[in-house]
Amino acid sequence: MREHPLSPPAGSGDEAAHDVLACGARVGGASPFLETAAYPSGSRTLVVVAGEIDIDTAQPLQHDLCAALAQARQGLDLDLARVDFCDCSGLRVLLRLRSLALAQGKTVHIRAAGRAVERLLMLTGTASLFAPPNGAGPHLDGKYEKDLLAEVVDLKRAMRSRPVIDLARGVLMATFRLNEEDAWGVLVEVSQRGNTKLRLIAEELVAAITGDPLPGHLKQQISAAVAKVSDEAQSRGHHRRRDWVPPAARAASLESRRPSA
Repeated sequence: MREHPLSPPAGSGDEAAHDVLACGARVGGASPFLETAAYPSGSRTLVVVAGEIDIDTAQPLQHDLCAALAQARQGLDLDLARVDFCDCSGLRVLLRLRSLALAQGKTVHIRAAGRAVERLLMLTGTASLFAPPNGAGPHLDGKYEKDLLAEVVDLKRAMRSRPVIDLARGVLMATFRLNEEDAWGVLVEVSQRGNTKLRLIAEELVAAITGDPLPGHLKQQISAAVAKVSDEAQSRGHHRRRDWVPPAARAASLESRRPSA
């Protein structure tokens, strides 16, 4: 007989606890992509969640968890080991649930979590908010934890680089009359052709706004990339191509065309 996906996980507690968990009641299941079931255990309630947590299932999940929290005297223990997808919608549900629990003098602990939930908690630095007091929560294996930490570092670096990249894209859009997508395509093309980090290219372009000379090789690469992207856009009936003019020189040219007072 196939085990029910929401049956209490074997080995998750002592025999007495398993006897109590056997009385679990389904509190969700309206969505074909998500199921929840509650298993009262003394002053706390174990809630097992299985399926996908996203924008479509977040609201019914929040309803189910809040209902379970209202019935628990001290709080909830969450088993998310069977959650195979979880995005920021799921994180919002967890954070709101925690805030509601704290307002009621209760706690929310994550006792088990699958890779999708572990990754989200690690990347957002929120795992400690749901850690049980005895440290019996989900444990990451060493290699997986190192991979996640490396990804966190990469994401933080990307966030720091984002402003200058956006500025560089704006320079390309203003200079060559490109849309956002084509301006991004130019940056990527130059990065790949020259095997240069996109952030460094963006910094050079932004520096050109103040009149700093653009390196000759980079100027050629940008012109070639703009030509390629513009030709592809022209074939779709979009933009016309313009040659590279440094932003400072372009501004001076426009200033010289203004009628004198």
